[in-house]
Amino acid sequence: MVIHYKCPSCGSDMAFDANSGMLSCHSCGRQDDIETFSDEFITRTLSDDDAKEYHCENCGAVIITDADTAATSCSFCGAGVVIADRLSGVLAPVKVIPFTISKEQARQAFKKWCKNGLLTPKGFMSANRIKKITGLYVPFWLYDLNSEAEVHAEGRKVRTYSRGDYIYTETKYYDVYRDIDLYYKKVPVDASKKMNDELMDKLEPFYYKDLKTFKTPYLAGYIAEKYNYDDKELFPRVRQKVRKFIDSYIDSTIVGYTSVSYRDKRIDTKKSNSYYVLLPVWMVYYDYDKQEHTFAMNGQTGKVVGKPPISYGKVAAWFSGIAGTTFLSLKIIQWIVGGGL
Repeated sequence: MVIHYKCPSCGSDMAFDANSGMLSCHSCGRQDDIETFSDEFITRTLSDDDAKEYHCENCGAVIITDADTAATSCSFCGAGVVIADRLSGVLAPVKVIPFTISKEQARQAFKKWCKNGLLTPKGFMSANRIKKITGLYVPFWLYDLNSEAEVHAEGRKVRTYSRGDYIYTETKYYDVYRDIDLYYKKVPVDASKKMNDELMDKLEPFYYKDLKTFKTPYLAGYIAEKYNYDDKELFPRVRQKVRKFIDSYIDSTIVGYTSVSYRDKRIDTKKSNSYYVLLPVWMVYYDYDKQEHTFAMNGQTGKVVGKPPISYGKVAAWFSGIAGTTFLSLKIIQWIVGGGL
């Protein structure tokens, strides 16, 4: 089923506006609250079960989508539509964080980010080669986890002291035991096979105070993907993701020793809950030096992640500057030690 949200004033298609958090008509400027929007102005048409194509009611164009697209915009007239059949049953998200950054704000934020690149080429810093910016709701699973850790380790304290003409080294050994319970709430893992996991991880944090109960109008005017992996399939990844935090916490509880050797470290992480949610991401596609570079922006906070091109000339100049500064510092120290002052 394909859904259009029609403006009660002029009949044009409405889309979710990130600035106001409302359904907005780009023709007459009318805005409506998603929670109270009347079903009278929501039109629904049936499509094939797999919904790989549909006819846009606004302009009549045939829109082709892949099997994972849950919401998109008409490529011809720009009307925002939601393919409802892909958002029902087990595919229905529980929560969504709506976009709070508009497309123009995303464009300006990306340009500012480009200009701050100390080692990027001058041409890239101008940020005038943006090919496309796409608002995308990315499917994530949020996990509530409980980790039980049992640790056996050996701590050593080393003391060196002098007595008469002799220097002594004293080493004391301690048995260290820790039994720890750790709880993690809403650890995110992206569930789309299309998205780069490293990019999605770096977009954190998302602020969960803005989580809303999922309603399809939030998707109007944006692209949304359904998940490719369920919470069971992604559990090994989230378990690995929290492992470094668990190790860091264990280390923080064993202090006061010169060195620590772990004899045994058993960590058991279990899922207490999981939630299927959609999180807002602006995907920025940038042409530079005959290559397309892909960046992602957190649609809630404006944080930009990605690997920009590097100017090897700037890198060489930077290292030369460090080497020159180090050489000058050594010369000053040598001068002072030699009685220069």
